[in-house]
Amino acid sequence: MAVKTFVTGFPRIGKKRELKFAIESYFKGQISASELEKTAASLREYGWKKQEQAGIDFIPSNDFSFYDNVLDAAFTFGIVPERYKALNLSELDTYFAAAHGYQGEKGDVKALPMKKWFNTNYHYIVPEISDGDHFALKSGNSLVKAYKEAEALGIKTVPTVIGPYTFLRLATYTGKKSAANFAEEAAKAYGELAKQLSALGAKYISFAEPALVFDVNDEEKKLFTTIYTLLLAAVKADAKIKTILTTYFGDIRDVYDDVCQLGFNAINLDFIEGSKSLELVEKGFPKDTLLFAGIVCGKNIWRADYEKKNELISKIQKVIAPENLVIGTSCSLLHVPYTTTEETKLEANLLKHFSYAEEKLVEIKELANQDESAVKANKALFEGQRVLPDQKVRSAVASLSSQDFERKPSFYDREKIQHENFKLPLFPTTTIGSFPQTKDVRANRAAYKKGSITREQYVEFNQKKIAECIKLQEEIGLDVLVHGEFERNDMVEYFGTQMNGYIFTQNGWVQSYGTRCVKPPVVWGDVSRRSAMTVEWSVFAQKQTNKIVKGMLTGPVTILNWSFPREDIPLKEQALQIGLAIREEVLDLEKNGIKIIQIDEAALREKLPLRHADWHSEYLDWAIPAFRLVHAKVKPETQIHTHMCYSEFNDIIRDIDAMDADVITFEASRADLKILDALKAANFRTEVGPGVYDIHSARIPSKEEIVDALEKMLLRVEKTKLWVNPDCGLKTRGETETLSSLKNLVAAAREIRSKY
Repeated sequence: MAVKTFVTGFPRIGKKRELKFAIESYFKGQISASELEKTAASLREYGWKKQEQAGIDFIPSNDFSFYDNVLDAAFTFGIVPERYKALNLSELDTYFAAAHGYQGEKGDVKALPMKKWFNTNYHYIVPEISDGDHFALKSGNSLVKAYKEAEALGIKTVPTVIGPYTFLRLATYTGKKSAANFAEEAAKAYGELAKQLSALGAKYISFAEPALVFDVNDEEKKLFTTIYTLLLAAVKADAKIKTILTTYFGDIRDVYDDVCQLGFNAINLDFIEGSKSLELVEKGFPKDTLLFAGIVCGKNIWRADYEKKNELISKIQKVIAPENLVIGTSCSLLHVPYTTTEETKLEANLLKHFSYAEEKLVEIKELANQDESAVKANKALFEGQRVLPDQKVRSAVASLSSQDFERKPSFYDREKIQHENFKLPLFPTTTIGSFPQTKDVRANRAAYKKGSITREQYVEFNQKKIAECIKLQEEIGLDVLVHGEFERNDMVEYFGTQMNGYIFTQNGWVQSYGTRCVKPPVVWGDVSRRSAMTVEWSVFAQKQTNKIVKGMLTGPVTILNWSFPREDIPLKEQALQIGLAIREEVLDLEKNGIKIIQIDEAALREKLPLRHADWHSEYLDWAIPAFRLVHAKVKPETQIHTHMCYSEFNDIIRDIDAMDADVITFEASRADLKILDALKAANFRTEVGPGVYDIHSARIPSKEEIVDALEKMLLRVEKTKLWVNPDCGLKTRGETETLSSLKNLVAAAREIRSKY
């Protein structure tokens, strides 16, 4: 008997990023809301039909979003801060105002904070709950609409929603109330949702509770059991719909027994990242309950090894009857591209190893059906040699010693030397690196890639843009300049294309946040640098000015975390290989007169294990040294900067300090500068540049707003250690708003400088 199948979620941006372009056109007023919705409807239909055609039994609905599913849940249950409702915009525009801010004739509001979604490069919008808020199910909500829409196409779906426990645990609270104060109300509202869907004929509803894979203490366990005792009782009393508890990104060891006793009709467990999931199931599983086993990786693009998957299925079936087992993805396929059929330029011997979302649907079905011919072909694929190892690279990693990770002299000695050499003013101003990637910049890069212009023409254009960028920064009055990164399409892909061991996809797009899509490169073999990657651009930029121009690099951990990594060697070894390649570039920049080198580790926290006990043993004990490897050999006069993007750093502050950089810049503007309290408490020694304004929004911060932010920073950071900068690169912003924002930034820094 074939095992039934499920999918946790499907990509939504479109094979060719149709949703991204439609939303951006809507923002510009080029299309109407109805035209935007038409694009969205076509993408939903495409995903549902693909899953139906593949024979998937449990197909999700409401996994689509215009921006983010957590934000969708906030609007579904009426948890929308008053400042957005007060704008009196349409429902859709209110939603977008909360997502990325609003500045116009109806008001000026910042966006809600944005953080990394667990251990992925996807970003979610953080809900904000005030004491006066009430959970109340919105009529005509997105789950009801999506279910009806799919049913009209003849497809029965499983409506899925971010569960109340995860929602309450991830939210921020602006008043005296905490999550526990909203538990009963949330349970009631979610119960009403289940009742509405049941009335429409939905057989199942899935509550996504990934927060259960965190460490769960007694108070949090009580919150979870309180919510679901009430919610499941309401569902059983008023609805015929069956309930699925969906978890992913880890195992639920802290609450497994509670989950089994609550009475869910199905429990979805991750058997890829859930290291204890099999052990938990083997110790007992509730009778007459479906086990949704996530056995096909939803986060990487390699083909599944059927022999290993079948071994896992056999172990599960010793405990779970075949009729109660459903197999599918470990998490949403949001984190992988659509289909390898769009990769027309990759060689067949490479492509046969790849599996994107649509290919994973086939894998799930072949495993469920125990397709003998498919198993045989898969075995042959895994028995073949994929790539030859580079012994020179492996020997270099093996020969590393403790001295390769230790920079001398000490931080405080270097700080004194650098202050004396650079003679920068108090509160030096700078940017994070990139400047707006205008249409002509993208066209020049595309033309060169297609071969329609020569390298000389390409270089000449970029040098002109760099010279203009340097001049603009001098006119604005910035203290430490950047070259603008006009030669770069992406901070990881740019470096990967110039290193051995990487390959690149044509249409491997995945969503990072909102309309921001990335195309992660693939670590194919052992990694090494072929030649200098950034030196010519940095040297040219430095020749245009007497001010210091930063060299701009991406660090080894971020390059790895924002790639699809290999699965045949450990992540640590891959990070050290990349680290040695970047170290060569750092030393080349220094040798060519670049005095400040920024090595971005935007994604350092991204792969931090979700359980505290694993932080060092499984990650930080190699991630921090991988960064130190990159800069340990530079002179004390060379100042090393690093940058980190949207994440939660408070709990790893001391580890960040241990990176031994001289300056760190990071996002702070959308998080109310809370990280600065952690810096102060930890006696953070590294000089810091907390972002003073949000670059992910088109709104322009006023000088007064930035002055106010700097005043708050100075309550927590020594004046000799504070830098002034935006919170991230400016690549996605327009030229006009960038110029105005930076002028206000410099004016604010000068005002504060004159005061102190």
